[in-house]
Amino acid sequence: MTYRLEPGSSEYRRLFDSFTRSAFRLETFQRYQVDYEEEPLRRFLAGEPRPHDPHKQGWIERVRNAAAAGKTMRRVHIVVEPVSDYLRYELSWSYRDNVAAGEDIGIIATDTGRWPADLPRHDYWLFDDQVLLRMIYDADTRLVEAELIDDPAEVGDAVRWRDVALATAVPYRDYMSRHQGLLNRVS
Repeated sequence: MTYRLEPGSSEYRRLFDSFTRSAFRLETFQRYQVDYEEEPLRRFLAGEPRPHDPHKQGWIERVRNAAAAGKTMRRVHIVVEPVSDYLRYELSWSYRDNVAAGEDIGIIATDTGRWPADLPRHDYWLFDDQVLLRMIYDADTRLVEAELIDDPAEVGDAVRWRDVALATAVPYRDYMSRHQGLLNRVS
């Protein structure tokens, strides 16, 4: 069965607080259009100081609380190189805080035109290996909807993709240590 959720709704947010063991995110886009990231992204690209970001602080608190409760939060991002300006921002500013808070982030680097075998081209969250939340984006990569899926076959696919992604990914810190040039803000 598939149930549509409004991003940001109480039902949607509850998924991130109610999982008991693990939450996994696969990210496949090279840019996300997110209103609350517009100012930090602009400042990053302009070489300005990092602004206070209440939305980001809320996520960091959620990750810290999950880690303190013994839960794991993981994410793998498929990154097409050379990386976009948005990904330079995300890798340099955003992910650094996530990792410090306890989120395990991996990177799968690939070339333009190549896609890792056995991985989908859509984003999703997987909670406790039982609940699949497929993310639906518009043409501008703005999150417009999420589908909550409990079909065992589709959840099984997401578990398999997660396992492939985790086995293939390079840890965030290793990727960044090899790509120090990403910290340069101006294209």
